[in-house]
Amino acid sequence: MHINKDTAVTLTYKVTDLQGKPLDAGSLAYLHGGYDNIFPKVESVLDGQSVGFSAVLELQPVDAFGDRDEQLVRTIPKSEFPPGVKVGGQLQGRGDDGQPQIFNVVKIKGPVVHLDGNHALAGQAIRFSCKVTAVRAATAEEITHKHVHGEHGHQH
Repeated sequence: MHINKDTAVTLTYKVTDLQGKPLDAGSLAYLHGGYDNIFPKVESVLDGQSVGFSAVLELQPVDAFGDRDEQLVRTIPKSEFPPGVKVGGQLQGRGDDGQPQIFNVVKIKGPVVHLDGNHALAGQAIRFSCKVTAVRAATAEEITHKHVHGEHGHQH
């Protein structure tokens, strides 16, 4: 079966910086066809391919995790900080637009906690390597929900 709109695609992948330093690796399943489940440039390269296809792409920040947005960096008083969360942890808050936003705890200095709402790889060019390990027709439920269910996909 070939990868096209409304197919469930499973990949093994590796993300490195452009010098080859490993950043992430694993497997994932996504719904192909413009559902924003994977980087658009990766989806474009995979379109029409089948099991066994491999690709290596260099992605600029705008094509991967985006540019850093310094408006997503903020501080809060430690007195407002929930107990038990440490540097490297995450908090859910609200962005400037009022929408839910995940913030990474990057530093605790004296009475101030430094938070960053940017993805950890924002602003970085990356190398994305992948191999297609499975392709199948998506279920009607997956198409309705706009993501793959089951192993390596979204769990309900």
